[in-house]
Amino acid sequence: MLDVQSLSKTYDKKQILNNLSFSVKPGEVIGLVGENGAGKSTLLHILATLSKPTSGTVMLNDQPYQSGIKKIRKQIGFVSQDIALWEEFTVKENMIFFERLSWNRKNNEKLRQLCNDMKLSEWNETVNNLSGGMKRKLNIAVSLIHDPDLLLLDEPTAGIDLKSRKEIGSYLSNLAQKQGKMIIYTSHDMDEIMQLCDRIYCIGDDPFYHKLLESYGKNPILL
Repeated sequence: MLDVQSLSKTYDKKQILNNLSFSVKPGEVIGLVGENGAGKSTLLHILATLSKPTSGTVMLNDQPYQSGIKKIRKQIGFVSQDIALWEEFTVKENMIFFERLSWNRKNNEKLRQLCNDMKLSEWNETVNNLSGGMKRKLNIAVSLIHDPDLLLLDEPTAGIDLKSRKEIGSYLSNLAQKQGKMIIYTSHDMDEIMQLCDRIYCIGDDPFYHKLLESYGKNPILL
C-alpha cells in the first residue's frame, strides 16, 4: 500500500503541492488529472524518490521514504513523459542492457515474454525504426523488468495511435488485477482515464477538470 500524508512541495517560495493526503491499495489504478503546472509531474517525481517533499510523509508497504531509500526504489517503476531508450539498440539489446542494471535477474526468454505480453513483438528491430506506440510499450517494459509493486506513469501514451493506447491500457489493467500492482497514471485524455482508472484524483483548483469529470458521471477526489 502507498500512503501519502500532508505532502507539500515548495520551489523558490512558490507552493506547488499543498498538504496532499491519499492512499493507493494493491490492485488499484489511480488516475491523476489537472491543468499543466498543477503539480502532477512533481508529485510523481516525489513518489519515484527523484525529488524530496518540503514536508509530509510517504510510506510504501509500511516502509517510510525517509529511511531505507534503497529498499523503496526496488519497489518502484517510473515511466516519464520522455522516452528513455537507446535508439541505435534493438528491442532485445535495450531489454538486456536495462536488465543488467536491475536488481532482479531475468533471462532472455522472460524479457522477451514481457515484451510479447505488451504486444511488442519486434524483438530484433532497432528502436529508431519503431513506431511511437512501440517505443512507448518498450519504455514501459523496461520499467517492469525488476517487477515493481508501484508503477508511476507520466503521460505514457502521449502522441501515439488509438490501437497502441488501448493495448497499453489493457495490459496495465491486467497488471493491476492479476498481479496486484499499484498504478498511478497521468493523462490529458479523459476517455482513457475513465476506462482505465478505479479512482481519479484531481490536483489543483481549476474547476474545468472538476466539471468535466462530473459530466462523465465520475466524482473526482480533490487533492
